[in-house]
Amino acid sequence: MQGIRFPVGRLPDEALLSGLATGDPELAATFVRRFQHTVFGVAIAVTGDPQLAEDIAQQTFERAWRHAQIYDPRRGSVATWLTTIAHNLAVDALRSRRSEPMAPEDLDVLLDVVSETPEQWALADEASARLRAAVAELPREQGRALVMAGIYGMTAQQIADWEKIPLGTAKTRIRTAMAKLRNTLTSPKRGDHGQ
Repeated sequence: MQGIRFPVGRLPDEALLSGLATGDPELAATFVRRFQHTVFGVAIAVTGDPQLAEDIAQQTFERAWRHAQIYDPRRGSVATWLTTIAHNLAVDALRSRRSEPMAPEDLDVLLDVVSETPEQWALADEASARLRAAVAELPREQGRALVMAGIYGMTAQQIADWEKIPLGTAKTRIRTAMAKLRNTLTSPKRGDHGQ
């Protein structure tokens, strides 16, 4: 039996992740090859910067190696876990590099990325898919205000200044968007008939 070996390329994702955690070089290399395009795709979709995306991809695999033992398959697939790490690192990198808010025309592109690209689809577990769909259904100005406040940490006053609208309008857009999201995300999904 010693001469027979299962091809590592056919191993399940969880087995490759375990190999990464134990430091097996062949399993680790196979794991990286399997997910490198997906991880880089998420990073480039968020950052738009190939060099930064490469750095984020490397950090993603380092973090996966350090935290492989805490992966819980009940919370999602290995791909979802890994792309979530990449997405979070990319957003953190943008936040740390950006001293000014994103230009409004770039924010429109970001909103499209959140709801339409294959890279973002890779991040979709049920909760994030519902959230993205709910944000995509918001009127554009409410979605922009919500993203500026929630992702970029802008105050209502900063949003008002940036969008050139009254402060009250900025607050109303944020509050209305949050209420719509809360309503959408707490209402039963179609097909649920819970008592």
